[in-house]
Amino acid sequence: MTSIWGIVNVTPDSFSDGGRHFAHDAAVAHGRRLLADGATVLDVGGESTRPGSEPVGAAEEIRRIEPVIRALAADGAVVSVDTYRAETARAAIAAGAAVVNDVAGGLADPALLEVVAEHGVDVALGHWRGPSADMYAHAAYDRIGREVAAELAARVDAARAAGIADARIVVDPGIGFAKRGPQNWALLRALDDVLELGHRVLVGTSRKRFLASAIGDDAALERRDLATAVTSVLAVQAGAWGVRVHDAASTRDALAVAREWQG
Repeated sequence: MTSIWGIVNVTPDSFSDGGRHFAHDAAVAHGRRLLADGATVLDVGGESTRPGSEPVGAAEEIRRIEPVIRALAADGAVVSVDTYRAETARAAIAAGAAVVNDVAGGLADPALLEVVAEHGVDVALGHWRGPSADMYAHAAYDRIGREVAAELAARVDAARAAGIADARIVVDPGIGFAKRGPQNWALLRALDDVLELGHRVLVGTSRKRFLASAIGDDAALERRDLATAVTSVLAVQAGAWGVRVHDAASTRDALAVAREWQG
């Protein structure tokens, strides 16, 4: 069964939802709605990683997410914390998070991998080449699938060295991170290179800018969610273990239709 990660942005400046879930009650309600719509993991983040965004610091990040994680975990949800900071990861795990989703794969704060190992939680290692503020300065590739896979393999080695078991490692090719529009499509077409690492693969295309080449720059939210559902199904058919989405219901339904088609 595909793992559907529902995104809970506890931020005032998300690229996709304009801070609609920034308040604690709104974030918790959104998480519960995602669960009802088919999400199997709730990925809670307190800092935007959109291109050009600036960091908020661990104290503010923790202030935003800790009570949300505590409430959702108390409901019995499997909660992931979307952070690249060891301090935030430790606080989130104490609040009930069972997964750490690090878009930087341990590169931004190597101590994060030690925190994961210490607490025995799962970790998603993202492909990353630098902070959001200037990520596109590093968007140069010759064979993107092989290069991303090789850089992820190095992050897996770092996780193992920190004491994290292979069974707890997920890899994420980092769609949209240090990759321009056409490069994202090329990476999705080369997903086999990432799958060959032998770890669970998480793919996040949700509402991202590169989808505009298919559906247009002014696409409404519903159209972006439809495009996300299609790319999520294609990623799963290519071998992805999980998908990370803003709208769980459309992806749930698209995956169900694909399963019926395949019999």
